[in-house]
Amino acid sequence: MIPTSPPAAHVGGASAVLKILISGGFGVGKTTAVGSISEIEPLSTEEVLTEASAPIDSLQGVEAKATTTVAFDFGRITFAPPDVPVPVELLLFGTPGQERFADLWYDLARGTVGAVVLADTRRLEDSFPAVGFFEHYGLPFVLGVNPWDGAFRYHPEDVRRALDLDPHVPVVICDARKPDMVAGALITLIDHVVDLAASPPAHPTATALLDA
Repeated sequence: MIPTSPPAAHVGGASAVLKILISGGFGVGKTTAVGSISEIEPLSTEEVLTEASAPIDSLQGVEAKATTTVAFDFGRITFAPPDVPVPVELLLFGTPGQERFADLWYDLARGTVGAVVLADTRRLEDSFPAVGFFEHYGLPFVLGVNPWDGAFRYHPEDVRRALDLDPHVPVVICDARKPDMVAGALITLIDHVVDLAASPPAHPTATALLDA
């Protein structure tokens, strides 16, 4: 079941382990974000785009894109926060971007504490499915605006309004190519999860997702 409140970190002798999703629309930079920060060789399930996908995978704004994730990306990064007695190990799962892979979002979301949802302001409408998924099932998330080269730079609050995000959802600039910015988004997410865990929810969280 997708939890109705953030689960406690699993502490195994050496570190606290948290599962986090990197999500967002098609071509937004999820694979890049996982690969840029992972301390291990990242796992990628990218496949070459073919003519058969042309009618459903619009390349408008990302014409140079030649591959797409068909299952998930996986990476790992370990932090050593000064106020935490053990290192914090983040297991990063990048989701597929297209809605036709939505069933995988359900599977990948099990056991997660939250998500970083990347947004491309050139294709902002592609962010709605991922944002709606996490809002509907009550999973904490932060929005990371990926500043693509040549794209107009919008203030984070303008992006918040365009996506109709709740005021409590953090919105940060997150260049998926830069490890320090990806790390900043992840730290913002963890802080957000901790803040939510300390405050009772204003309304019940959906509990429709059950484990098989």
